[in-house]
Amino acid sequence: MQDLFQNYAHLIVFLHVLGAIVWIGGMIAIRVAVHPAMQSIEDPEIRLGKTLMITERLFNLVMIFVILIVVTGLIMAIALGGHHGPQQAIFITKEVIWTVMAINYTYMYIKRIRAQRHFNAGDLAGAKALVANIPNLLLPINIALGLVAVWLGITLRGF
Repeated sequence: MQDLFQNYAHLIVFLHVLGAIVWIGGMIAIRVAVHPAMQSIEDPEIRLGKTLMITERLFNLVMIFVILIVVTGLIMAIALGGHHGPQQAIFITKEVIWTVMAINYTYMYIKRIRAQRHFNAGDLAGAKALVANIPNLLLPINIALGLVAVWLGITLRGF
């Protein structure tokens, strides 16, 4: 792993940061721009259908970048001895944050799939109930955690 990181450090860090940008940026865009705009759609069935479509596209896109963050993060942690080095606490804290974010993301992903099934069956109330806490609770939690993780990542790089 050390040779891999030595030879491709710039690319590995770039991919790691890109993953964070897409994941966190996507969540911020959905929460701050898309969700409020969607509320202007008066027909509840159309609004919910569009919401499910948008979150499906975001969640599927983000999945690729979550995997990228995990892989590049592990490469860096192993290559740099982060679990045993002087910044061990920051490495571990960052890993815990990304793990909590991944669990929360998985929870939202599953809720969205279940909501889609309810929506497809004509159960709008059931679908809406399943996704109700995503924009106002689950996304903001991941946004806040992601921003903290980025801050810690900058700290690890010595800036």
